[in-house]
Amino acid sequence: MIDLRLLREDPDRVRASQRARGEDVALVDSLLSADERRRSSGVRFDELRSEQKSLGKLIPKATPDERAELLKKAEQLKTDVKTAEAEQNEADEETKRLLLQLGNLVHPDVPVGGEEDFVVLETHGTIRDFAAEGFEPKDHLELGEALGAIDVERGAKVSGSRFYYLTGVGALLELALVNAAIAQATEAGFTPMLTPALVRPRAMEGTGFLGQAAENVYHLEKDDYYLVGTSEVPLAAYHMDEILDADKLPMRYAGFSPCFRREAGTYGKDTRGIFRVHQFDKVEMFSYVAPEDAENEHRRLLEWEKQWLSGLELPFQVIDVASGDLGASASRKFDCEAWIPTQGKYRELTSASNCDGFQARRLSVRMRDGKKVQPLATLNGTLCAVPRTIVAILENHQLADGSVRVPELLRPYLGGREVLEPISK
Repeated sequence: MIDLRLLREDPDRVRASQRARGEDVALVDSLLSADERRRSSGVRFDELRSEQKSLGKLIPKATPDERAELLKKAEQLKTDVKTAEAEQNEADEETKRLLLQLGNLVHPDVPVGGEEDFVVLETHGTIRDFAAEGFEPKDHLELGEALGAIDVERGAKVSGSRFYYLTGVGALLELALVNAAIAQATEAGFTPMLTPALVRPRAMEGTGFLGQAAENVYHLEKDDYYLVGTSEVPLAAYHMDEILDADKLPMRYAGFSPCFRREAGTYGKDTRGIFRVHQFDKVEMFSYVAPEDAENEHRRLLEWEKQWLSGLELPFQVIDVASGDLGASASRKFDCEAWIPTQGKYRELTSASNCDGFQARRLSVRMRDGKKVQPLATLNGTLCAVPRTIVAILENHQLADGSVRVPELLRPYLGGREVLEPISK
């Protein structure tokens, strides 16, 4: 959540952020009104309680005639205090409810617009000219089936659409990617973590995934648990209700977990293969930093992602995501999009988001710098979303005979194997 003091001092900035996101601007005025009621009812409650205490001291000293009048007044005050307390609690709950609906403030440098209004910041690598090489590229599913690496038919039989099996070299390729990603993150100073896939409501709400993203979250109603769509959720909640020492920051974690997404609203989109699925594994970077270091850490996360994709020898571009395409918790987000030959376009593989103090306030994660205690900043960055990375590797490194060249980075994790060959061979 944002700082209420900022809302009071500069409501126009918050309105502009809501407008840039394409969200309800009227929410800002509703929140201001609720906050004013909360503060005024709090003052009223404190005044009545003070009067009640003062009256309580007078009653024992009063004469019999005065005592009767004071007791009558005390009874009325008791009723008034209860009413004021109820009004204060109601206004406080309303303020919290509205505040949780408000997205993070959009960074001033973020391009304004919808999904297609991103700005390309950088382009890396060379897109292969398959025509010049004399063959038509196959898509990842055709390649994966020939390699004995992907089985979507049995995935659908067992679990339904958008599920799959990784088999043989496909399973080995996932393990190689995960191990290589964790190795890079560990070398960069991240602590590797295996995180829970089920979390309580507060963890999911605290990270901002029960607002606009709620439709894509799986909820186990009987037990009131949520399946995470990213290990960002348990990593953000790891230090929930804690105060961290400023001299121990930054604290960086690399979480590996299964991820579950309903993919609501994507009917008919990316239905072939394993690009858009309901369950996948991912390595996620997560940082706790001092607020003043958040923007620098955001750039660091992006550099680690670029290092990773360059190591996989993939052509990719970096984009500054437009305001209307930001998640509720992010003030700014950079995506790395890899070239997918059979689609003829770049598609998202990794992302890096700066959440400033938004998640920290909701989860009560603070830092102590001397005597000062304040919310810190959290950031997250995908290092390797496994299925999409496999898609990009198979399509970009395929050879004319249907085999796939293994990037040098992954060879030590695949027993030195340089080529993945079709099982028919």
